[in-house]
Amino acid sequence: MDEKDFHAADRAARFEAYRPHLRAVAHRMLGSLAEADDAVQEAWIRYSRSDTTAVGNLGGWLTTVVGRVCLDMLRSHRHRAEDSLDAALDAGMPAPAAPAAPAAPAAGPELDALLADSVGAALLVVLETLTPAERLAFVLHDMFAVPYDEVATIVDRTPTAVRQLASRARRRVRGAPEPDADLARQRRIVSAFLAAAREGDFEGLLAVLDPDVVSRGEISVTAGAHAVARGASSVAPHVGTVRPALVDGAAGAVVLSATGQVQRALAFTFVRDRIAVIEVVTTRERLDRLEVELDIAP
Repeated sequence: MDEKDFHAADRAARFEAYRPHLRAVAHRMLGSLAEADDAVQEAWIRYSRSDTTAVGNLGGWLTTVVGRVCLDMLRSHRHRAEDSLDAALDAGMPAPAAPAAPAAPAAGPELDALLADSVGAALLVVLETLTPAERLAFVLHDMFAVPYDEVATIVDRTPTAVRQLASRARRRVRGAPEPDADLARQRRIVSAFLAAAREGDFEGLLAVLDPDVVSRGEISVTAGAHAVARGASSVAPHVGTVRPALVDGAAGAVVLSATGQVQRALAFTFVRDRIAVIEVVTTRERLDRLEVELDIAP
């Protein structure tokens, strides 16, 4: 092995030593193992092209790099959706689909360790409601002990502003209860939600929505029971055939076209017998990756 190959192998070995940590950071930021692997791969590319001989703390340097990559990815999700919507509106057509994420990595000891070390379901739910900057500030500082001044360079804010971002995120995370897992109860709640939405029953909607419910679409977030109830009651009469369904194994709902194709899916998170999060999926690639079963009577 010549000197060039030796240094390349040594660089790769040093990166591999930090890979599990970087995947954990990226997974907490992005909520997706597939996207976490994309972020880590991009971090490797940047590392392989950089002169890190003067870097005293390689782990900290790589954490900063993967944090920047994740922040770019979170921001690009929204920008891609906005661009797709603008193009669709100009053409008078449904919004085009966003690029599909790559397949999840195969199961194995490293993946099992990452999942075992990952955050709980309730925390992931709350992280989904944070802005990209809030999410990064909380994850890097509170979960990985990255100093505020280093986080500030990633989000292009002052350390004081980053401290405030993390504080807001921390308050929301601390109040996160564990999601409900009773499928039969979930189905009853979904049926009540759909019936109230169809009938414009505002009070009925409030009865099944958590006061701090968050509804997330491809390009927008609506927070609070009153705002979500208003949106549901105004949209329901215009979205076509709505059916209760199992969406990735949990009680949800889908909007069907005249030919029976799924045009929109609603995935719910339930807390204390109420709907806490509504994830609205509309892009074709994301819909195609969902496992949908229309096994509940309309």
